[in-house]
Amino acid sequence: MALIIEGEETIAAPIDKVWTSLNDPEVLKACIPGCESLEKKSDTELAATVVLKIGPIKAKFNGEVTLSNLNPPHSYTITGEGKGGVAGFAKGGADVTISETGSDQTLLKYAAKAEVGGKIAQLGSRLISSTAKKLAGEFFSSFNQTVSGAEKVDGA
Repeated sequence: MALIIEGEETIAAPIDKVWTSLNDPEVLKACIPGCESLEKKSDTELAATVVLKIGPIKAKFNGEVTLSNLNPPHSYTITGEGKGGVAGFAKGGADVTISETGSDQTLLKYAAKAEVGGKIAQLGSRLISSTAKKLAGEFFSSFNQTVSGAEKVDGA
């Protein structure tokens, strides 16, 4: 079962800071819901461990995250795949674009795709869809707060 989630965030930070943050494993780890670890293996590959609860199923996913189609500081594609043992698997990705909307404002747009299989896929498309939308929203909202909040602290 696959689904598409789209959204955007206006971030109160310059485009270069947003781009740097999108490529910073510590920032990403802090913003990914349920992320226990995120380690950089190369400039475009990361290893991740994420614990997610979807309906009655809670699973720990171990997987890989890859950055591709890099066009600094404007866009990239982030893809990941995780295996959750008996719970099944989750894979997905997002095309992320950022553009300046003012001197200290950046518009981040994303189009994410998610796919699940195994036990999780049996939960029903509505629950999976709402959970995926919630997780994507939490990530980008948290990313926005982290980046724009850090900007205010740095400027103080």
